[in-house]
Amino acid sequence: MNSSLLSGLNPEQRAAVVLPAQSALILAGAGSGKTRVLTTRIAYLISTGQVSPHGLLAVTFTNKAAKEMVTRLSAMLPINTRGMWIGTFHGLCNRLLRAHHREANLPQTFQILDSGDQLSAIKRVMKAQNVDPEKFIPRDVQNFISGSKELGLRAQEVEAYDPYTKRKVEIFAEYDAQCQREGVVDFSELLLRCYDLLSRNQSLREHYQERFKHILVDEFQDTNPLQYRWLKLLAGKNNALFAVGDDDQSIYAFRGANVGNMQELLRDFHVESVIKLEQNYRSHGNILEAANALISNNRNRLGKNLWTSENGGEQLRVYEAPTDVDEAKFIVEEIQQLKREGVNLTEIALLYRSNAQSRVLEHALVSAGLSYRVYGGLRFFERQEIKHALAYLRLMENTDDDNALLRIINFPTRGIGARGIEQLQESAKINNTTLWDAAARAGGKVSVFVGLMEALRGATRTLPLPEIIDHMLQHSGLIAHYESEKLSPAKRREAEERLENLNELINAATLFVHENEDDSLTAFLTHATLESGEHQAGDSDDALHLMTVHAAKGLEFHTVFITGLEEGLFPHQNSDNVDGGLDEERRLMYVAITRARRRLYMTFAQSRMLHGKTSYGMVSSFLRELPENLLQWLSPRFVQRNSYAYPAPAAQIYAAAPRPAEAGALWRIGQRVFHQKFGEGVVTDTEGSGNEGRVQINFKRAGSKWLSLEYAKLEAL
Repeated sequence: MNSSLLSGLNPEQRAAVVLPAQSALILAGAGSGKTRVLTTRIAYLISTGQVSPHGLLAVTFTNKAAKEMVTRLSAMLPINTRGMWIGTFHGLCNRLLRAHHREANLPQTFQILDSGDQLSAIKRVMKAQNVDPEKFIPRDVQNFISGSKELGLRAQEVEAYDPYTKRKVEIFAEYDAQCQREGVVDFSELLLRCYDLLSRNQSLREHYQERFKHILVDEFQDTNPLQYRWLKLLAGKNNALFAVGDDDQSIYAFRGANVGNMQELLRDFHVESVIKLEQNYRSHGNILEAANALISNNRNRLGKNLWTSENGGEQLRVYEAPTDVDEAKFIVEEIQQLKREGVNLTEIALLYRSNAQSRVLEHALVSAGLSYRVYGGLRFFERQEIKHALAYLRLMENTDDDNALLRIINFPTRGIGARGIEQLQESAKINNTTLWDAAARAGGKVSVFVGLMEALRGATRTLPLPEIIDHMLQHSGLIAHYESEKLSPAKRREAEERLENLNELINAATLFVHENEDDSLTAFLTHATLESGEHQAGDSDDALHLMTVHAAKGLEFHTVFITGLEEGLFPHQNSDNVDGGLDEERRLMYVAITRARRRLYMTFAQSRMLHGKTSYGMVSSFLRELPENLLQWLSPRFVQRNSYAYPAPAAQIYAAAPRPAEAGALWRIGQRVFHQKFGEGVVTDTEGSGNEGRVQINFKRAGSKWLSLEYAKLEAL
């Protein structure tokens, strides 16, 4: 063995690499060198003669990770890595099915459907079965089919509790039959077909179990139930499964990931070796101490504590802004100071829980002339649902806008097919008119669309700009369309984000009117166009990174801003409705904190624009789970209660509200308060005066309540 393979490894990393041929779980904390350990383990097994390069299987979650692993192996050992079984679940299953296409009942040249091709195939099935696409939205059916397959279910295995589900199951069955006739498979089918093949073909299963004595898996915490079943099938009873993962960074439950697979691995494979990689090579000590304190509040952890040989570094900076706009301005000012200190923009990341939050940040960055790129997503005004909404507004403002009409004439679906649109275009060309004029002369479903647009124009003619947008969203069908998509488990998270973005468009209009004193729709549409296309930095430019916390996993930066730390936003309000939801939100916060190497900012706002109206929130419970000695408050002042730091309202906006019993004064809207029975809350409305008045409070756990000022017994926070 090449002794240099083990040089530079810390004791825990070395122990993981040289484990005997047995199943093991490597708990690899953030920044602990897990990729190095996994790759060195492969090189160690090969160099010591325990396995040949083609006698092991290594599974990653991305092609990028697989390529990086192969590149590192090539640098470690003088071996030919071509042909090694290193890849993603889908890639490896495709390879196995190609090699055994007859046994899998597939043609040798079977084709793989991408998402768009799969949707087209489903539409053909529905058309052949005379299924109404208004009642059964094709994309919902697609999500139903893919979601079922990812759970390892064929059509006949899906329980249909009602006629609606039964009809989708019938479409599912016919879709599978059509794919079989045509010799094609979708992505979900790759894994399920491979699992079915190995399950029923004992000789083939035993062949691969004999071949792959060592199976190594990266990011094990992200495996779904079917992926784990596939791994168990290949490993059998005698092979070694070397799993590397971090239960504290399991943040993809919405994709089907099951963090419980780690506990099942310990039981199913009788794992004796659990090695914890806790030394972090990324962040300063205070950042890690905060992350450890936060995640210790989660239940059912396998448990570890990150540490570093570096010093403690700076305290974590916390800023409470009066509004979300002020929050964005503060962030811009800090970034400009960081630039003056010599920090490159590309070393700075702005993280948010929800995509809709990017709009205010983008606006502030554009106004300040700071280059940025949205990582793993689109800028606000380029998002699909926003472009749909803007197209409605453009056509309401100018019926000659053919591009706008083409975008929305059949979105949401209203039964106007491709042929109907072609006829409109032919009519417009023959008569030398716009598409709108051609549509106005048409009948049927096109005339219904024309009537809708005329109604929208008439109803909004005298409304203020934000109300124009609100009315359009409610009556165009856009809101209803995405609300219906929420009914699909596979689409729920995406639909919720699209709805949040549409509501944020109303906020954008409200801010535009405030900043420009211009209430015209034309001016706002011009503003949207100018902000949509020219500020995204190129790949080689020095630019800030904007992204959701989900997109930030696996990345690291000199400085990180975690924004919007308010209850209902981060942790997200939906976490209350899902078992284990708050734990996953906390893991998401843990991921956000551990992206920072040197400096970490955490910001929140007293008030935020939601659906065009000011909403008052409470500071995130996650912020209060961090040790006070690690925090540097940049807000004007804060008060203490029960050993926790509670930021007081900014001095320049609110004076501390006197207790009504003492001064007979009203509590102020936005004031944070504490009630012995209901807990923490925020004042949202007041009526009357003195002890005869009452106050409306939105409590964190108890919801909204009106309380008498005479008997409320409230404390100011």
